[in-house]
Amino acid sequence: MSEPHAGSAPRLPVVGWLGGWPISIVSLALGLAALFVFRRGLPHVAWIVGYLLLLWLLFLLITELRAPLLERGQRLVLSAADYTIQTLYHNLLLFVLPAYYAAATLDSANVIFPIAVAAGALVTTIDPWYRRLVHPRPWLNHLLLGFSIFAALNVALPLVGVQPIVALEGSAVLAALALAPAFRREGRSGWVRAHALGVAAALVGLVLVWTARILVPPAPLFLARAVVARSVVDMEPVEPAVGGELPAATVLEWGELAAYTAVYAPAGVRQAIGHVWWRDRDRVADVALPTPVMGGRRRGFRTYSRYTDLKAPVASRYRVDVVTASGQLIGRLRFTVTP
Repeated sequence: MSEPHAGSAPRLPVVGWLGGWPISIVSLALGLAALFVFRRGLPHVAWIVGYLLLLWLLFLLITELRAPLLERGQRLVLSAADYTIQTLYHNLLLFVLPAYYAAATLDSANVIFPIAVAAGALVTTIDPWYRRLVHPRPWLNHLLLGFSIFAALNVALPLVGVQPIVALEGSAVLAALALAPAFRREGRSGWVRAHALGVAAALVGLVLVWTARILVPPAPLFLARAVVARSVVDMEPVEPAVGGELPAATVLEWGELAAYTAVYAPAGVRQAIGHVWWRDRDRVADVALPTPVMGGRRRGFRTYSRYTDLKAPVASRYRVDVVTASGQLIGRLRFTVTP
């Protein structure tokens, strides 16, 4: 029997028997079905934590034992471990993808992040792609590990009551520290060096995530409902716009507009939010809403803001961005005032 090439990953017997592609296609179909059915669902935090711990422990174990196992010719053991890690990547990213899909605003920059999560889930689903793209490149494997841990923790931590911005920064730090075993070298000082590099990576991650926070949807928060209306009474919109359009004469008669939004958040989450009003490309008002979103309400936490600086001509395209106190976009309300 010939030995595998140095840069290739031997497949498990069952994977070889199925040819790689059949099992990948079935896995992809099941993943798409789960995404469609649970597109607004939230994964159970226990599942996320369990997968994270198993993934990291297996990564730590294989990082330490890869060289000895290769020396003993135990390629099948390594192949089984690598395939298990690939499966954990896939399941973990698939668990959190619906939360990011629900939280993303499709016409904003934060749609980039769920696309990245989906790409990671897809690559780890298609076995031949993973063996060709990720497995031969340790740096890419480590990047995928850090990204998976970050994406999962950023959803899991708010589910246990951590404020979303703290969860975002904390996830970046923990994901970087989890990569410490990848920095280890042989010798007495190996772990000291690894932990020092892990801390340095955590500091870099902290700065990068804060700088690029607008690219990450504030999952698991999402905009459950948004409508523009004449006013809001008893937390219900009065004379809401139909089809997102309002005649200019009606708006001038009202003298004000009210943006009514309902933000869903899981129980235990408390998040200050604001409304940013735009007219065409001009930012015309910033409203810090006095009551923070309180999680656990099925219809979402209802709130609103008013815009009263209405002078003819008012016909234009308007939007109201619903943002967290740290600037992450929760959702967007668009409407048009017609001539």
